[in-house]
Amino acid sequence: MGGTTGAGRPAAFFDLDGTLLSVNSGRLWLDRERRHGRVSALQTARAVGFLVGYHFGVVDIVDAMRQALQTIQGEREETLREWTRVWFESEVVPRHEAPGARPAVEAHRARGHALVLLTSSSPYESELATRYFGLDGFRCTRYELGPDGRFTGDLVLPLCYGEGKVHHAEAYAADHGLDLDRSYFYTDSNTDLPMLRRVPHPRVVKPDIRLRWEARRRGWPILDWSRADEPVLLARG
Repeated sequence: MGGTTGAGRPAAFFDLDGTLLSVNSGRLWLDRERRHGRVSALQTARAVGFLVGYHFGVVDIVDAMRQALQTIQGEREETLREWTRVWFESEVVPRHEAPGARPAVEAHRARGHALVLLTSSSPYESELATRYFGLDGFRCTRYELGPDGRFTGDLVLPLCYGEGKVHHAEAYAADHGLDLDRSYFYTDSNTDLPMLRRVPHPRVVKPDIRLRWEARRRGWPILDWSRADEPVLLARG
């Protein structure tokens, strides 16, 4: 394994959608945008197709997300931050917290592990989720801002997606003195296979079909966080 190793403490990295949350929050955001008249029926249909393709890793993620960002191009960052806060608090949590998520987070906290959100979600949702679950920090996908503080409609690369999650996890570990070679990663999605392979303790949570097959092939633990009493599988040491 490459990247950060040594005497640093382990971390537990958590995906957000389908892992800490029982839903894809992108779909909930799309519903919000539709209600507020910010996307048309055609745009909604395209976005649903993108979400399906995103989940299975069969879309050009950079191009698809750039298209999605056109709906906020020209908006101020503080506007999107406030929209996200209201939406997250009223529509996302606590209704869609995965029942098994918090016991796992608390088990890692008790062991002194760093708790890190690793998600392709926006910085605004990521910050709220980090606070809600009591995590130590997050790495996420970021949107480009112009000098006037308005969104340009472009992305800051690399995205926190696929191989990009490994990049962001290694950068976070380096910044905080963590040891990825003793760390954990929890996710439901096959698009996170690079990060699952990067850590010695991959944990698969109610996975999609492709990830379930891969997890069984590799002998990775498969968890079901729809149950609050799901065992928390921590390595010794």
